[in-house]
Amino acid sequence: MIASVSGTVTAIGDNHLVVNVGGVGLRIFVPGNVLEDVGGIGRGITLHTHLIVRETELALYGFADEEDRSLFELLLGVSGVGPRVALSILSTLSPELFRSAIMREEPAVLQRVPGIGKKTAERILFQLRDRMDTATSVTGVTLVSDVDADVIELLTGLGFSIVEAQTALQNVPREARSVDERLQMALQYLDQR
Repeated sequence: MIASVSGTVTAIGDNHLVVNVGGVGLRIFVPGNVLEDVGGIGRGITLHTHLIVRETELALYGFADEEDRSLFELLLGVSGVGPRVALSILSTLSPELFRSAIMREEPAVLQRVPGIGKKTAERILFQLRDRMDTATSVTGVTLVSDVDADVIELLTGLGFSIVEAQTALQNVPREARSVDERLQMALQYLDQR
């Protein structure tokens, strides 16, 4: 298995990068956060990767950190979830929001991901619920509060992406506790960008 790749970005696609490693261009499918942070063609990059071998193709998937790769591999263990759907989940939801949705059994959060309907969301919840308990206790990830979940829902309802909503909330001081305060501060942050 190819555990990681380091090289120079030579092309950027809708859902992939081409990374030159020792004179060989590798097409690596990546989530949206990697595409946003790549910085352009000619930049150096290191990705934690997962290789999928099929009868007709070899596909390489790359992630900014090992946590994202572990979540990708965990999602591949869910029946009916292939690499494209798993990548879509990681492009749409942050690891914290994904874990929170699993722990709180909120299929509506998963249904925001393109390509995931009600049955698939419920299957993901059912199959990962017990496995996420162990993973979360090991990594010590904090769950998204009910207030923050409400603010994210309101912001996405206003047309912001989940990633934008999460970024805005990370920049809101913890002293602001009510939904109204946190929403107002998040909107101010988004307005300044």
